[in-house]
Amino acid sequence: MPQIYNATATASGLTSDLAAHIKGKVVLTTGVSPKSLGATFVQAIAQGQPALLILAARSPSKLEQTAKAIEAASPGVKVKSLELALDSLAAVRKAAETLLSWTDVPVIDVLVNNAGIMAVEYKLSPDGFESQFATNHLGHFLFTNLILNKIMVSSSPRIVNVSSDGHRLGHIRWDDYNFDGGKTYNKWTAYGQSKTANILFSVSLASKLGKRGLLSYSLHPGVIGTNLGSHVGDWDSLRNADRRLGNKEGWADFKWKTDDQGAATHVFAAFAPTLNDHNGAYLENSHVADPFVETVKPWATSPVEAERLWKLTEELVGQEFQY
Repeated sequence: MPQIYNATATASGLTSDLAAHIKGKVVLTTGVSPKSLGATFVQAIAQGQPALLILAARSPSKLEQTAKAIEAASPGVKVKSLELALDSLAAVRKAAETLLSWTDVPVIDVLVNNAGIMAVEYKLSPDGFESQFATNHLGHFLFTNLILNKIMVSSSPRIVNVSSDGHRLGHIRWDDYNFDGGKTYNKWTAYGQSKTANILFSVSLASKLGKRGLLSYSLHPGVIGTNLGSHVGDWDSLRNADRRLGNKEGWADFKWKTDDQGAATHVFAAFAPTLNDHNGAYLENSHVADPFVETVKPWATSPVEAERLWKLTEELVGQEFQY
């Protein structure tokens, strides 16, 4: 019988359980700054002896810190760093070009799109898009598609998009994704839109490339005190947003996880063989989320919405990807 996990599962524990599926893999993870879930994830799976960990983040100095932490704890694991600023389409293209030029990395087995920003004040990206939508979705969409050829040559290609149960806060605003120049902006609605997009992206990848062997999942890691939410301060604004929407979370206390627990579903999504029959699924607490028990909004799992978002995103990034 396969191991059944819950909210108490840890990344270190799952690494031990799934070590045979981690060993020898090439894994690329975005958003690996120290004290982030991405850093916790890569440091945990390093214990499973992957062939190579590719660390991608905006800051070279922070990349170096995480790389040194891995090398100190797991000296036999190879690490490469890639500078990647997801809010700029030009920077994303440059990073993808750099990665594609690495002849010593012919294949990427697992891509974990973990980087993200949360509930920031209104700001436009260099390309003129609301910053959370640009960073959390547009950048990852473009980067993933540009490097897809290196992923698809893997014998077991897998792409993980880190979302959130915060997708409950906003569907895709098809006619106002930029919030009317800030006039209609709410930082939690914008966060929800971007997290809905992450789930829909995995739905699309599974639909378009599942027949060629690609597995793709999205996930909610839980509520963790990482640097992602360090600037938020006023959590009452989140509760108020939920109450306006009638979400149960508006009246509930946060169920906090440790960093090790928060990265557990990352490990599960990236390596669990029990997921092979659930392509495109949204995960929580290291299992497939149950829409009758957990927060899973239908606008985030609809194949119609997924295809519509794919086409919109192609327009926004200025490039089509047909599979």
